[in-house]
This record gives sequence, structure tokens and C-alpha cells, in this order.
Amino acid sequence: MTSKSAAAAARATVYGYPRQGRGRELKKAIEGYWKGRVDADALRATAAELRRTNWRQLTEAGIHEVPTGDFSYYDHVLDTSVMVGAIPARHRAAVEADVLDGYFAMARGTQDVAPLEMTKWFDTNYHYLVPELGPGTVFTADSAKQVAELREALDLGLAARPVLVGPVTYLLLAKPAPGVAADFDPLTLLDRLLPVYAEVLSDLRAAGAEWVQLDEPALVQDRTPAELNAATRAYRDLGALTDRPKLLVASYFDRLGDALPVLAKAPVEGLALDFTEAAAANLDALAAVGGLPGKRLVAGVVNGRNIWVNDLTKSLATLGTLLGLADRVDVAASCSLLHVPLDATAERDIEPQILRWLAFARQKTAEIVTLAQGLAQGTGSITGELAANRAALASRANSPITRDPAVRARVGAVTDADARRSQPYSERAAAQRAHLGLPLLPTTTIGSFPQTAELRVARADLRGGRIDTAGYEERIRAEIQEVISFQEKTGLDVLVHGEAERNDMVQYFAEQLTGYLATQHGWVQSYGTRYVRPPILAGDISRPEPMTVRWTTYAQSLTRRPVKGMLTGPVTMLAWSFVRDDQPLGDTARQVALALRDEVNDLETAGTSVIQVDEPALRETLPLRAADRPGYLAWATEAFRLTTAGVRPDTQIHTHMCYAEFGDIVQAIDDLDADVISLEAARSHMQVARELAAHGYPREAGPGVYDIHSPRVPSTDEAAALLRKGLEAIPAERLWVNPDCGLKTRGWPETRASLDNLVAAAHAVRAELPTTD
Repeated sequence: MTSKSAAAAARATVYGYPRQGRGRELKKAIEGYWKGRVDADALRATAAELRRTNWRQLTEAGIHEVPTGDFSYYDHVLDTSVMVGAIPARHRAAVEADVLDGYFAMARGTQDVAPLEMTKWFDTNYHYLVPELGPGTVFTADSAKQVAELREALDLGLAARPVLVGPVTYLLLAKPAPGVAADFDPLTLLDRLLPVYAEVLSDLRAAGAEWVQLDEPALVQDRTPAELNAATRAYRDLGALTDRPKLLVASYFDRLGDALPVLAKAPVEGLALDFTEAAAANLDALAAVGGLPGKRLVAGVVNGRNIWVNDLTKSLATLGTLLGLADRVDVAASCSLLHVPLDATAERDIEPQILRWLAFARQKTAEIVTLAQGLAQGTGSITGELAANRAALASRANSPITRDPAVRARVGAVTDADARRSQPYSERAAAQRAHLGLPLLPTTTIGSFPQTAELRVARADLRGGRIDTAGYEERIRAEIQEVISFQEKTGLDVLVHGEAERNDMVQYFAEQLTGYLATQHGWVQSYGTRYVRPPILAGDISRPEPMTVRWTTYAQSLTRRPVKGMLTGPVTMLAWSFVRDDQPLGDTARQVALALRDEVNDLETAGTSVIQVDEPALRETLPLRAADRPGYLAWATEAFRLTTAGVRPDTQIHTHMCYAEFGDIVQAIDDLDADVISLEAARSHMQVARELAAHGYPREAGPGVYDIHSPRVPSTDEAAALLRKGLEAIPAERLWVNPDCGLKTRGWPETRASLDNLVAAAHAVRAELPTTD
């Protein structure tokens, strides 16, 4: 096929689409099902209607081939575990009794059975459920979901492509099941897994699939020769099948590196590659291997993870270069559109001038269709679209919103000394112990307490003018009083004010900082039914006035026990926002750090002795390739220290991280120089405590003993057992007792019971410690 005919064949597609619906109908239906207000048939009907709506929107926009199988009630990796029969032994009875309830039990746990571990999907803020595998794992095919959703789309007369997590990525994401040796390698199960994938592919072909997409994002990470060999074998064997659809192997989030020749040579019919800035090296690498003669290339030239409009001219140039490297070039986003909100036109409060800079899922779909048309029919067919795009890009580049000379001058004046505490940790620790007078194994929480329906109604009433500011603030004061009173009665040692006034740990601050934009409908799935509205970082950052001092000081006035000031750290403020792409991330991080430094210093001046600066995204934002990590960690840890280093030695700085592979960044955790770090550890059975000990971490740590992402209440004995495991790695004088994460998503009954048990466990284990004179 010539380049000209390849261009004529260009089509538009996507790998996945937001699941929740315009009004988060899926969240409401699922949570209604959990509470018994919605039955299973109604839940399934809602899900089916959302799928149909998505497919219709995509088709009407001009997408030629819609994805199926990307929809999920909770998580697509969990769906894959169901598809291959990898059901943990402790959940099998629940799944056999009721498939839907058993599915949610794996995701959330029950009072008697722990859920699967949850962690971040590569370097995104999406959480997946970690497969649990062992030498005895027996895989069995269950293609019911994938086949049913394909048939739904085909019955609508649509061209549809099922999307599955690929077998190599699935095994690389897995961990040894409880009770299995820690050094067990799930990849050794590949030969056992491939026949199951073969059966699923056969079922999909029988159901009418022409193409099936197998996602292998794990191959964009550094991979060993053995892992690359596994990929070679996987696609050699799957490619050799006779009873299968055409195979499109997809990667995204970064460059493929050594895995690109492996996939290029594999006997599959197509590859889908990321060609955005993060993976620009894929273009040169593809040329170096001689392209993909005789194969389909799906080119991800529209950024699927950020919300800025695409530079159509630049993308067309990339697509033009690719035409000579494949038999057919189609156009797509760089990854699933799951990671962006649904529709920018729903944002009525953003100025029209700024709104034209933004592209959510529906706008990105239009960009993909425009690029496919321009590639197939020439730029003359999209003259109007190109002119509008150039105007939008120029409007943003020339806007005064994006640059504040005072902010840039302050960042330019930063010195190395600004990011160093005045005394080493050993001296600070002595001053803090004398000042705070805390017992061994001090107890605390991570920060937030349940966000009740009454609080959400109060915020909505304030926005809607049904109550005035005075009435709203009276409600917040009453909530803080209740939270402080509860913590004192429970016996917690370091208290929090509960964050009743905060809508989200990033959005709350973004709304008070210059340079940020807040959305009203920009919901993005974080995990399960948890959706967040990432703010948009559009310009230079500064803090016009204190953000948290008033409510923290009020809470402290209600108790003699220390109350933590609670802030979100600079890296997390970036990671959980849609960041600007017109300057280096490190520069933006320093701007945010200086704004937060002002808040830290004001909290200390107001009498706050313990200040927690949360950085749960530090690991999440770690580049996928090892060569890119030192530069990132240098500016990320510097930004944290720049935020916190201006306080007195006796002010205790805490940080918090959750749901990530901390072992990869223990040195960076050390480099933060925080006095105390609290970490998720309950689902991973104190793994992080062992990792800190192996590193020789010298400061205080609180590995969590209460999994807050499950509705189950841990018993006192269970929390105490985890605490004793923590003591095997961390000495008592440096060990804190706390939940895994904030309690915002939990209800008050389970929160009260769980924290009562947590404090009781701390008292029980304290009593076991040797006494000193």
C-alpha cells in the first residue's frame, strides 16, 4: 500500500472512554446497590444505557471503531482477574453465591474478608486492584462480560473493538498471594495463562470481533531480558492461533524502548503507540526498526491524560511522517480517555477565552476525528478547524493569566539554604519530644473525617444562596467541635480538625491560589465510585491570603492536645491537577511550594506545633523509566523541603503517602527530611515498614493499621497484630499508630468503631513494651 492509500484509509478510534456518565449516574447506581436502594437488574440497566450513550456519542462525533470491554463497575484489572478466573480463595464462596456481590467483595472487602490490595495504575491517579497469584493458581476463561458488551455494540450496528489488559502486563501487575513466598514471580504463570487468553479471543471472534486490542503498558517500563522474552513468547503463541480475531497490541504513557522491536516483529496485525511528547522517541525507534510493513499502526497523537487543546498542525506533521512506516495509519488519543473529564462545554463558570484552551473527552474525540480527516483528505478539508486551533493556541500563549513577574522573581531568588531545616533530625526530635510530650506509639489520624450528607448539603446550599456565609460557617464550627470531642473521648494523642470545610484535598487549595481554575463537572475516576475534580493549573501560582489557619486555630482552641495543621504538598498539587504543559514541572512545583511555605509559616506563628504536608502522589508521579527518575526526584523532594524548611526545630513536620509501591522511592522519602511519615500498610501487611527498615530510615513512621478503603471494621486484635509487625521493623520510640489514609469516604459508625479499636490496640501493645527507668 502506498503512502497515499494509507492516508486514505486513516480512521479515528479511541481506547476507552469515561465510564461515569454526565451526571455520575454509574456512581449513584452502584452506591445505591450497596445500600439496598437499587437492585441488580436496575444497576445493570443503568450500566447498559451508559455504554450505549458513550458509543452513540463516539459514533456521532465520527469515531469509526468504538471500544468495548473498557467499561467497568469498579476496575478493569479486577475485570481481567474475573475473565481469567484468578479469584482469591477467600472470595470464591462469595463469587459462587452471587457474581456481582462477590465482585464487589473482592474490590471492597466484607467485615470478614479482606479485599484485594489497591495501588496506582502506572503514573496516574487511577487505582487498580492488584491480582493475587501463586504457584497453585489455576486460570479458567470467563469471557461473558467481554462477549456481552461486544454484542451490545454490534447490535447497534457499530464497528467495535474489544479492549483487554494484555497477558504480560496482567502478570507484571500481579503480586504473590497471601501465604505465597515473597520471591514468587507471577510471570512464571505465562504458559498457564496464554491458553485462557486464546479461549477468550476465540469467543470474541465467534461473537463477531474483527479486531481485539491487548493493552501492554507495562512494556513501556524498564524490562529485563527475561520479561522481554516473555512478551516475545506471548505474542508468538497468540499470533500463531488460527481461531482468533486480528490483534492490535497497544502501549501508552511512555516510550517502548527495547520492547518496540519485540512487538514490531511479533506475528500480530497491528500496534498502537503513544506519540505525544512523553513518548516522542517512539517515532524514531519505529523508523529504526523499519516501521510496520503490512501492519496497522494506531497513532496516539492526542494527549489522553491532560486537558489542553491539541496542536493540530504539529500532530498532522507527526502523522505524515508515520504514513511511510505502516500499511495503514489510524488516529487515536495516546491512552484511554478515562483519565480526563467528559465534556468541557458543561463548564459554565470558566471564561469563554479560557474554555477554548481546554479539551475534555468529547473535545479530544473531535480532535481525533479532525486529524483523521486531515490525514485522509488533506489539510484543505479542515481549514476552519486548523484556523480555530491556531487561534486558541495563540490566545493561551499570549494571555497575561499565564505569567506573574512577581512569582517568577521569587522563584528565581530561591537558594539551597531555603530548602534545609535549621537543625538535623536528631536535634529536632529531642526538641519535639520535649515540646509535645507524646507517649510511645502515639495515635493520630491522617486528616479528614467523614464528609456527611449534611456537610455536602450545606456546601450546596451555600453555593445556591439558600444559606449565607455565617450560617455555613456555624455548621462547620459545629462539625469541628464534634470531631475534636470524639477524638478526645476516643483517646487519640494528636488530633485533626477533620477538614469539614474542604471539598477535596487539592481542589480546596486550588480555589484559593492564583493560577488555578476549578471545574464544576470535571469528574475523573480515581477508584471504584470515588471521583475527583482535578483543578486546572493554567498560570503562575501565589497565595493571596491564609487558607487553613482560621479553622486549624479554632480547632486548637477546643483542646489542649496538639491539633495538626493539614496541607497538600506541592507534588500532589501538581499530580492531582491538570498541569500546564508550557513550562517544566519543576518550575511549577517551586511556585506551589513557595505559596505553601507561606501557609506553613503562618500556621506555626498561630501556634500550630504539628503540621502535616501530604505527598501521596510522590511515588505516583515517578517517571516510568529509571533514567528519567533522578531529575524528577531532585525537584520533587526539593519542593517539599522548600515548603517545610522554614519552621522552628520544635515544630514537627509530618507527611503522608498511600497506595503506591513505596519501595521504589525509599531514598526519596528519606530526602524529604520530614520528622514523621504515615503510609498505607494494612492491605500490604506492613510491607512498607520492612522496606523502611531495610533502607535504615532514621525518622518516625506510621505504617497504617486500618484499611480505610474498605467498609469493614478492623478488630482490636487485628490492628494490634499489624502494629506488632510494624514493631519488628521500626523501634517503638519511632513508631506511630494511624489509619492508612483519610476518613473522608467512610461513614461515622464504622469510623468510630475502627478508631476505638485502633486506640485500644495501641494501648494493648504499649503495655507489652519493656519499661525503662
